[in-house]
Amino acid sequence: MTPLIYFVRHGQTPWNAEQRLQGQADIDIDAVGREQADRNGRRLAELLAEPQAFDFVASPMRRTRETMERVRAAMGLDTLAYRTDARLVEVNFGDWQGFTFAELEAHEPGASETRQLNKWDFVPPGTEAESYEMLTRRIRPWLMGVARPTVCVTHGGVMRAIFRLVEDLPKNKAAALEIPQDRVLKVENGRLDWL
Repeated sequence: MTPLIYFVRHGQTPWNAEQRLQGQADIDIDAVGREQADRNGRRLAELLAEPQAFDFVASPMRRTRETMERVRAAMGLDTLAYRTDARLVEVNFGDWQGFTFAELEAHEPGASETRQLNKWDFVPPGTEAESYEMLTRRIRPWLMGVARPTVCVTHGGVMRAIFRLVEDLPKNKAAALEIPQDRVLKVENGRLDWL
């Protein structure tokens, strides 16, 4: 059984606000995202009686690192006393990164409809592009290796993969999940709960 994990999605970025596909483009969080990170940190401070018993790990991308540092500051902890793990980076949207779906449709009519037919297994164009299924295979060894209570700051796609891995949520439901940036996801005893 996996130990207790609290997941936090990185705070909002300008691309989130514009509904651009971010993927592995390294974008900073904005003022709203900073407020979300601070609020999640205050919530975690309420939840963790002994934060020193927890491992703190983040995706190495700028938006997740700043979120983690703000979370730790809000908890009264050393902002830099955490580690990163490259397996926690967002799904790679390949050639689609940086575009809105409206822009993609203008260049590639029918592109978003094709993706919607099987969103979980769809691989966008581009040599580094991934499907959510490929992302899930990348995340599984990380999740299975979690050995102690953990706070993890990561991405929406990674958290969708967690729902597939922990609760075996059907692919179409996992792909359609809204992953909020202002709430904490608790994983304990094979259950996921938004706090």
